[in-house]
Amino acid sequence: MSHVPHELAEEFPEYAAAIHRLRETDGHFHRIANEYHELNRAVHRAETDIEPTDDFHLEDMRKQRLRLKDEIFGMLLRPEPVADDPAA
Repeated sequence: MSHVPHELAEEFPEYAAAIHRLRETDGHFHRIANEYHELNRAVHRAETDIEPTDDFHLEDMRKQRLRLKDEIFGMLLRPEPVADDPAA
């Protein structure tokens, strides 16, 4: 299988542990990370003509992927809750 660019671990290598942890502990993060993964694969298939699509649809998919990536990055930058903090 060919290499799929833009995987989260490549986009944010310094956050690999946080990505793994959030996938396991945060349902919203898990959902959007999976959505990003599926969309990224669809973009790759379209770009490599495995599943061709028109330019407008490809551009829309790229924009959606970027929105998800921005949301994921924002979640990665959130401060860690303190274990003794009752508000956490």
